[in-house]
Amino acid sequence: MSAIRLDSFDVFVAIVRCGGFRAAALERGVSSSALSQTMNALEEALGIRLLNRTTRSVSPTEAGQRLLERLAPALSDIRLAIAEVDELRESPSGTLRINAPAPAIDHFLCPLAFDFMDAYPQVKIELISDAAVIDIVEQRFDAGVRFGKQLAQDMIALPLGPALRYVIVASPDYLKKHGQPRSPNDLINYDCIKRRFSNGRLVNWKFVEGDEEIEISPTGRLTVSTAHNELQAALASRGLAHVFEDYARPYIRSGRLVEILPEWSQILPHWFLYYPNRRLPSAAMRSFLDYMKGYDWQKINRVCATTTR
Repeated sequence: MSAIRLDSFDVFVAIVRCGGFRAAALERGVSSSALSQTMNALEEALGIRLLNRTTRSVSPTEAGQRLLERLAPALSDIRLAIAEVDELRESPSGTLRINAPAPAIDHFLCPLAFDFMDAYPQVKIELISDAAVIDIVEQRFDAGVRFGKQLAQDMIALPLGPALRYVIVASPDYLKKHGQPRSPNDLINYDCIKRRFSNGRLVNWKFVEGDEEIEISPTGRLTVSTAHNELQAALASRGLAHVFEDYARPYIRSGRLVEILPEWSQILPHWFLYYPNRRLPSAAMRSFLDYMKGYDWQKINRVCATTTR
């Protein structure tokens, strides 16, 4: 048998986990052809086919599946061993991969990661935007960010940032033309900028004042898929937007948007950053967790206030 590079096995696992060469190549930052060459060399060295390839899919052969079942825990042990060696360095290194919804990345993870990278220049960070609930262990993420009710029981969770608040905003020109609603029920008479998730579901708008709760299905001519597009439409006087306050705060302060029905604003719990409790975090991950625990979240608001004056 020819000599085999250990990283070839990691490539094989990544291709199966990602469901194809293209997705694995994107994850690893290389070309599909490079991964194909690695797999061809591995199969040739082993003398057996590991992958069934079609124009639409890639799946392991029986031999590939058996090898995969033994490789996954072995590669995990190798990564853990490397992480333990890394602890002996004066400064942690390596790559942290974190999966999180876009709002959490925009307003909390990005500022945190930028400052952390200044403090730990040998650590690389990947922030992957994804609203779907995934298995972060299977997808090889060090951590994820979700609301508490979405977390698996075998995870350790830490609060990320302060509590969240939804706001309804519109441009002064739009309100001058259409007037301001007095209650959530009045919104049926306004152009509401709707948002649709990638799974096809439209976002309902929820309101709370004291013990009273109201949930409406917004109506309007425009439907978008991101909070950024909602704000873009609201700034263009296309209707009312329903977004996290963090997105709208700079525009409210500058006067380009006006908050509507603030007494009905829905308050949500803060995000949680979570990671598996059944494995020891790497030195880089532990440094990131310690940095996060002492982070000044009010700094973000102070920066926003300065840039919008």
